[in-house]
Amino acid sequence: MDVKETLARKAGTDSEEVKLTKDMTIADMIRAMQPEIKKALPEVITVERFTRMALSALNTTPKLRECTPMSFISAMMNAAQLGLEPNTPLGQAYLIPFKNKGVLECQFQIGYKGLIDLCYRNPQVQMIQAQAVHENDFFEYELGLNARLVHRPVLKDRGEVILFYGLFKLTNGGYGFEVMSKEDVDAYAREYSKGIDAQFSPWKSNYEGMAKKTLIKQVLKYAPIKADFRRALATDETVKTQLGPDMGELNDETVWDGEYQEAV
Repeated sequence: MDVKETLARKAGTDSEEVKLTKDMTIADMIRAMQPEIKKALPEVITVERFTRMALSALNTTPKLRECTPMSFISAMMNAAQLGLEPNTPLGQAYLIPFKNKGVLECQFQIGYKGLIDLCYRNPQVQMIQAQAVHENDFFEYELGLNARLVHRPVLKDRGEVILFYGLFKLTNGGYGFEVMSKEDVDAYAREYSKGIDAQFSPWKSNYEGMAKKTLIKQVLKYAPIKADFRRALATDETVKTQLGPDMGELNDETVWDGEYQEAV
């Protein structure tokens, strides 16, 4: 839907309509969207709390106020549908301003802890985690038919981070793990996370968390995951300017023109 159009949606079962117009500020839109937000959220997050988080994101990252309104609202609703708290110290999800097609828009990103939370909603998953290995830790791993991984962190003076690993274990005993050097993680991020060097990128504010997220996404290639989880992953690092009952089914509108444009 074009931002110049009016969005009208039924709020619950009553006849009141939620209307967004081009004259509204983003903060006004957030408040107007409360009925839709409430329907999208899981019971553990109240609409009042989520609204406060969205408004707080505008205050802590003023550049978000300059984003196209519908890209912000879409990213916000993406977080709501997944039940992830955006732009909080929990690091579940991020609303990030950046230039797309020469226009400042809001990108939605799933954080490391948000990805972990989504994984544990699968009853088949008994354990999933990612860890950083430092140069003074004891670490061994072996691939093949008798794969094994041993990590014994030292209690102090661990030294610099040299690699990361992610692992999962299923309730039926199945498991898998993935290991990447720090250099490989950085190379992967530069190839697939175009905004790694941007001012507002979580790679700047939470490097270790984003590196662990990378390992979780890599190791999940070997895990049985459901279609709804795949749709959730598909919303990561996307820009959308439409609303729908399932944000994961809407197309990503990001256009990479060969060079990432930082929002400064």
